[in-house]
Amino acid sequence: MKGATPRETPLTGMEAGLFLCHECHYAVKATGGAEGMKCPRCNSAIHPRKPDSIAHAWAFVLTALVLLVPANVLPIMTVESMGASECSTIMDGIIYFFKEGSYGIGTIILVASVLVPIFKIVGIIMILVSIHFRIESWLRHKTLMFRFIKFIGRWSMLDIFVIALLTALVNFGFLSTIAAAPAASFFCGVVISTMLAAELFDTRLIWDAAR
Repeated sequence: MKGATPRETPLTGMEAGLFLCHECHYAVKATGGAEGMKCPRCNSAIHPRKPDSIAHAWAFVLTALVLLVPANVLPIMTVESMGASECSTIMDGIIYFFKEGSYGIGTIILVASVLVPIFKIVGIIMILVSIHFRIESWLRHKTLMFRFIKFIGRWSMLDIFVIALLTALVNFGFLSTIAAAPAASFFCGVVISTMLAAELFDTRLIWDAAR
């Protein structure tokens, strides 16, 4: 099923002279445009759309794409036991859990640490490209996909939470210690960049591009 075409799309709030405050979500009636207007409820600046939304989204999603490589290639955790040090990447941990028969844990880490970041990056890029080329199809589907991307963003820090928990619990000096490795910082950068890209993007631009 394809999204509505410009002729089938009803009048938008902006076309009707209504602007939504991005801070308190109050609908403001504007007769001469939103430039210089203030929200009567929270006194924030009124904008028809989030300022520079496309540029900000592109900047953060491309940053996440660059950081994704070292986040998966470099070691994310270092385990020192009896003086011997061993480093492991995200995939090393996933393979270890599968070999040990812990398929549930391995699947959760695979989805949360590998598939979800890739899905978020690819999904946001697809939406931005469709806006650039003014693709009129699948408008509702793209909006729903973006909502899902924002929803799953909160679960993307699973690996970092596990490492932080292990670092706090497993610290026996010379016998055994666990510490975060360089990939942890890059992984945090991926998660933060995708969350900022989703937060700064205005979904109404999906529909504006098709009008």
